Formats: sequence, structure tokens, C-alpha cells
Amino acid sequence: MHSSKSLNRRDFGKAVAGFSVAAAAGSTFLSAAERKMTIDLVCGAIGVGANQVEAIDLASRYGFESVGADVGNLTRMSSAERKSVVALLKEKGLVFGAAGLPVEFRRDEEKFKADLSNLPAACQALQEVGVTRVGTWIMPNHATLTYRENFRLHLTRLKEVALILNDHGLRFGMEYVGPRTLWSSLRYSFIHTMAEANELIAEIRMPNVGLVLDSWHWYTAQETEADLLSLSNEDVVAVDLNDAPAGIEVAQQVDSKRRLPTATGVIDVATFLKALVKIGYDGPVRAEPFDATLREMEDEKAVAETAAAMKKAFSLIA
Repeated sequence: MHSSKSLNRRDFGKAVAGFSVAAAAGSTFLSAAERKMTIDLVCGAIGVGANQVEAIDLASRYGFESVGADVGNLTRMSSAERKSVVALLKEKGLVFGAAGLPVEFRRDEEKFKADLSNLPAACQALQEVGVTRVGTWIMPNHATLTYRENFRLHLTRLKEVALILNDHGLRFGMEYVGPRTLWSSLRYSFIHTMAEANELIAEIRMPNVGLVLDSWHWYTAQETEADLLSLSNEDVVAVDLNDAPAGIEVAQQVDSKRRLPTATGVIDVATFLKALVKIGYDGPVRAEPFDATLREMEDEKAVAETAAAMKKAFSLIA
């Protein structure tokens, strides 16, 4: 993540003007009320360094409808500071999207237990500001654990996490990671499809547990519209929207090299989003492109580029 730096006044004016044109061009997309899901800004996902207050300001100025919750930042705040964040959010006409899970469950037991002991306080902070969704991702391989061993480990640890989140009214989403180049890179592969993720969710047996969907992983797992339509709104906690580099076979796509939505047209973003509308999905949709070019931009320009791409993608479901 590069440092939080700003454009000079002239460049900033150009960026805002450019975004205004893009917003006007995309004004035919379904309103938030018609489609329920929100265009969400997660600054860290696009290489922008911003605290929670700065992220809210950026989201408001560039036409986003929700903003990711920075669980670390919010937890460190006092209750009074969190109340001011809620007031600012309301003033800007925004809502919170989702927060990341502040628990490292992929490593040793000591680290997991230490993070788990701090989770209730983090949940309390999220509750205070009205956050209702938390998400994480599942590593699709392991060097030493077989699929069954890894499944048992995830089942045990993530159920403990889900119980604490549920006690605080928080939904818990898990993201499967689809690229073959990643799940085949260690000795034992693990969950890397929607069906496998749903098997884990079913075994956890908690009403607050569901999926984090990503158009990138849907594409690299070679899934279809029917897979998306098999879900309900209750099954989906959060959504990431990305495109893929052109000229690369799906089996050769690399997880850390993606593009902003609609940048190449490799991923059928229109079908993906239309399916979400059909199932009545009502949560955040955010870009997570892992695009080196985007991450090297000045922060304001990166946000403007992301906003324009997201609005262009949402115009496809008008």
C-alpha cells in the first residue's frame, strides 16, 4: 500500500471533473433502492492509505454508496469517536459495507487463540457503528495438512469465530480462492470452489455464516450463472468485483494480477451482477483488483479510477 498522498489542486480538479463526466455517463444504472446492493469503497484494496474518517470522505466525494469498515481503526477509537463516525456517515448519506476478520486462523494455535481473545472487543466496536458484516478468505492449499485435516482445522476454528460474531449480531462471510495456479502450488489443495465452501458452511451450522463472492474466483473456478442463482441473499455476506488480464488462459491466471471491473471484458461482469440482482443481494460490492498500475497512482486518482470502473460495471445491469 502506498502512502496517503494527494494530487495538486489542478490535477485534483481534473480528476473530479473526469469522474463527474463518468458518473453522468453511467447515470442510467439501477438506483440503490432498485438493486439493493451498494457500490462500496475499500481503500486498502486499491492501494489507498486512508483511516476510517478519510475513507468516508473519499467515498462521499467520489459517488460511492457505502464504505468498508476499518476494524482496527474503529477498535482503537473511543466510544465518543465512534459516535462521531456514525454521525459523519449519516451526514454523507453512506452506510458501512463489511469489515475484515481480525483473527489469524491460518497459523499456529497460539496466534489464533490470542486473536480470538481480542475478537469480542472488536465486535463491540463494530456493533457501535452499525456494521453487520465481517468477511475473510480461505487459503486454497497447505504444505503439510491433507484436505480432511485442513477441513477439520477450519471447521473448529471458524465455528469459534462464528459463535462470537453471532453473539454480536454480525454475519460472517468466507471467500473461496479459485485460481489453479494458487491451489495447485503446494502439496495439498484445499477449498477453491463455491461448492466446497458451501460444504464447510454447512458443517459449521451457524445461521450467520455465508459466502464472500468474488467475480475473479467465480471466473477462475469456472463457475456459471446457475451457480450464482443457486444462492439466496442470505447466503451472500459480501461481494468483490474484478476483471482479469486479457490473453491468459483461465488455468494460468495469477491471483495477484487482476484488473478493475470491465477493464478487459474477460470476466462476464454483467452476468455476475445481474445474477446478484436476481437473488436480491443487498450488501456491498467492492473492487479488489490487485492492479500494480492502480496502486502506483496518487490516492485521489486511484479512487476516481475505481469509482468510474464500478459505475461503468453497474451500468450494465440497467
